[in-house]
Amino acid sequence: MEFRIERSALTDAVSWAARVLPVRSPVPVLGGLLLDTEGGGEAGRLRISGLDYEASARIDVDAEVVRPGKVLVMGRRLLDICKVLPEGPVECAVEGSRFTVSGDGARFGLSVLPLDDYPALPALPQVRGAVDAELFAAAVAEVAVAAGRDDTLPALTGIRLGLDGDTMTLAATDRYRFAVRTLPWKATGPGEAADVIVSARRLTEIARSLGRSGPVSVALDAGSAGFEHAGTRTTVRLLEGRLPRHEKLFAMADPAVAVVDRARLTEAVKRVSVVADGDSPVQMTFSRADASVLLRAGYEDDVASQRLPAALEGAEELTVAFNPGYLADALASFDEPSLRLLLLGAGQRAMITDGAGTDTHRHLLMSVKPQLA
Repeated sequence: MEFRIERSALTDAVSWAARVLPVRSPVPVLGGLLLDTEGGGEAGRLRISGLDYEASARIDVDAEVVRPGKVLVMGRRLLDICKVLPEGPVECAVEGSRFTVSGDGARFGLSVLPLDDYPALPALPQVRGAVDAELFAAAVAEVAVAAGRDDTLPALTGIRLGLDGDTMTLAATDRYRFAVRTLPWKATGPGEAADVIVSARRLTEIARSLGRSGPVSVALDAGSAGFEHAGTRTTVRLLEGRLPRHEKLFAMADPAVAVVDRARLTEAVKRVSVVADGDSPVQMTFSRADASVLLRAGYEDDVASQRLPAALEGAEELTVAFNPGYLADALASFDEPSLRLLLLGAGQRAMITDGAGTDTHRHLLMSVKPQLA
């Protein structure tokens, strides 16, 4: 095997495939990346693949192939080498039991791993349709903040991926908050439907890496999800179980509605939370007469407050309180200029949506008992 490629292209490809490599594995070859070249001359292609027990990644890039072939090398070591290579063209070749990488006078040699011990990459599941890459990445980021971190409850560490007609629904909850985002997608055929759970960490990594534009093919079967975009392909094993349905939980009868500036509220929450010890809440008192919201946090002598403009409908005055971290996460997941807060009262559910009321992105929080007089 021998090929030439630009250092930046090689680094990007190796970095993309190495995302799925396990940090530690009892099976040494799973720490490897498989490099496979085909074709000849400037029309050649380099394919780099990696996998662990939960996910796989594959990327195809252009390369000048001198001698086609395959080689398996330690992926993270190859990535470290790529990061320090000089800019410009890089020559790579298998020389005996070594894989050499050289460019602009720098030369590295890596031991090769046994190809016969490397498992085959899983096939891409059945393609169900396509979604816009940028929109999908943004939607995943918006709901992932609500996913659980407790591995003893695996389903709650995932994101629900629901497909129904021309609508994709992403949802996540850790039992204390619940985020839902709907977005359009193009199904391969009529009646396409699915309801699965994908690891929030894995799906976030995948969505970030897929690119900024163009369609992403979404593939699903009984045990895995796959995503393909612009020469990249990745699969991830599904999580078992189901998330609780959100429809009834999100139905709120006659709530008070407050409209606030998102950026100013976000900064105010960060500011007053400085004196909030542990999980002590941030209290918000909305006043219709003053057209304002007063944020307060802290106890005894260590207190902070800030008043902001806010419109309130459905009540003359209403006080709610939230875990400051959960509230900050929820606000940061939106990028609209203004937000609507649907409020039922202290200790009850509260819904955050965009100020235009489109309801494509909704974040539910449980308010807690206010602790400031």
